[in-house]
Amino acid sequence: MDDTTSRSSLAAVLVDMDGTIVDTEPYWIAAEYQIVAAHGGEWSDELALSLVGNDLLVSGAIIRDRGGVDLPPETIVEQLLDEVIRQCERAIPWRPGALRLLRDLNADGVPCALVTMSYLRLAETVTRALPAGTFATLVTGDQVRQGKPHPDAYLLAAERLGVDPAACVAIEDSPTGVASAEAAGCVVIAVPHHVPIEPAPTRTVVDSLTELDPARLRRMVAPAPGSAA
Repeated sequence: MDDTTSRSSLAAVLVDMDGTIVDTEPYWIAAEYQIVAAHGGEWSDELALSLVGNDLLVSGAIIRDRGGVDLPPETIVEQLLDEVIRQCERAIPWRPGALRLLRDLNADGVPCALVTMSYLRLAETVTRALPAGTFATLVTGDQVRQGKPHPDAYLLAAERLGVDPAACVAIEDSPTGVASAEAAGCVVIAVPHHVPIEPAPTRTVVDSLTELDPARLRRMVAPAPGSAA
């Protein structure tokens, strides 16, 4: 495969946010404990980790039902977001290799989309700390009808970029996110962090974003039919 073919086969990189490029899961977990305690309920790390990667309204309903928080899921989500945003405004905990990978993809002309179940106001808080144009689009949980593990968010990202999902690499840190990207037909890289992800033929599992670069991502995407070999 020549360099031109390699460059043309990778259409875009679609990147999850919480736990993947930023280690915000501890912020979320702390916020969950805080709201549950304020309502006299009980919470656990096991329950908190079970929410990783979920649609936020699904998580809000679980916190209501299992944590004894007598509020609508929508209200729970907004209160959690308020707290996580406050923490991110103090310090954004970038995952190792995240800033370098995003910088290198941009320098190499590879379009990137952020695909997260967090809502737009949190995504914008994080991306304001990046160079303008790092992400061509932000797809957030408040912009899709069905969140992860459904494929809607990844399909919307590919649609906005005008590319085939099968020509995109998606990078995720949770089983829920991996399932979403796989259902959309993306090439999937899993970077487990707070929760394990089982190996499977449909994904590549790596230990860290430091293992990734544009050349490796291009090699993972098959050239389009009819491309020169």
